[in-house]
Amino acid sequence: MSILISGGMGPEEYDAYMVIGGGRGGRLLETDNRTVLPFGVHVRTLIGRTDVLHAWAVPRLGVKVDACPGRLNQVGLMAHRPAVAYGQCSEICGANHRFMPISLEFVRAGAFLQWLIN
Repeated sequence: MSILISGGMGPEEYDAYMVIGGGRGGRLLETDNRTVLPFGVHVRTLIGRTDVLHAWAVPRLGVKVDACPGRLNQVGLMAHRPAVAYGQCSEICGANHRFMPISLEFVRAGAFLQWLIN
């Protein structure tokens, strides 16, 4: 399975927005639209950007990958149980750097297929 993570800093490029005061003790890591993935499945993640240098980081999964304009980097992910993994851009990329959270939700394969259908 592969997913593509691409975008930039402009508000028109966001697919998930930060939930203020939600989860993780006010650390501003929760989003309103989580990326849902099946656990126990190898996921190839392709990462690129259109504007400035970013770094896609999810510490729980041991992942930090630079996202460079004009370049496509890849990293493999796998969760071994249902979980939610949080991360954020870890590169000082501009004024809104702190407002770029990442939320990945790992679910059972049946729940993932149901999510795809809906």
